[in-house]
Amino acid sequence: MSDSAKEIAKNSKSSFYYAFNLLPVEKRDAMNTVYAFCRQSDDIVDKENETDDLKYEKLHKWTVELDKALRGHSEYALLNKLGKTIRQFNIPIDPFFELLKGMEMDLQVKRYLTFDDLKLYCYRVASTVGLMCIEIFGYKHKSTKDFAVNLGIALQLTNILRDVKKDALNGRVYLPQEDLASFKYSDSDIANLNYNEEFRRLMQFETGRAENYFRLATMDLNLDDKYSMFAARAMQHIYHKLLEKIIDADYNVFNENIRVSKIEKVGIAVGVWAKYSLVY
Repeated sequence: MSDSAKEIAKNSKSSFYYAFNLLPVEKRDAMNTVYAFCRQSDDIVDKENETDDLKYEKLHKWTVELDKALRGHSEYALLNKLGKTIRQFNIPIDPFFELLKGMEMDLQVKRYLTFDDLKLYCYRVASTVGLMCIEIFGYKHKSTKDFAVNLGIALQLTNILRDVKKDALNGRVYLPQEDLASFKYSDSDIANLNYNEEFRRLMQFETGRAENYFRLATMDLNLDDKYSMFAARAMQHIYHKLLEKIIDADYNVFNENIRVSKIEKVGIAVGVWAKYSLVY
């Protein structure tokens, strides 16, 4: 594996890095490559001081180069490495292109009318990553695909709830407009970072929705596949801890810096790994 993919994963200091660092070397390298692809794709649309037109052009080229990489002919070494990983672990290619459609949504969509609209976005930018990863981990039961989809939605919803302020400052509101209307909270309230009872009730509803997807993911995972999925389960526990912290802060994501510390991430990841290593 190229050092660049490993460094991208390490330097991100993400939950991903801590959760997957306990995998066997071959699988860890594959995961770092997949993560580097996801990170680089996300960076295209999140780069500051560039127009959306330029970002769209770069994303289109990245998509074309991904297609070339599947035959080992991309001009980007990372994508060629990804192509080898896809072939090595027999990963379906659809999730990779769906993820890029999710990145495109960030350039085209600044508001989501319904939860179904938002759910499609969550699937594309997060569930797809889970569908890539489970092929590297290995599994026996088809329900593991449902686990990956539901866990991805739970993780992305948690990200959205944590980042309401940051996204608002970038002109994006991911919380469904129908939900804002139901709780008598508006786009202008979000823009003004208005923390009030309506916002608390809205966030309580949204965290309940995220909790439900965490619960569905757990129900989808067959006992036989729990050991091979320990890294994904570590991600699940890390993000659930983040969701708990949002709730404990009384949903005040405008004024509180809500995060799971490095020590907590390492502790959770090692704890989940140890649990499944001892049991299985």
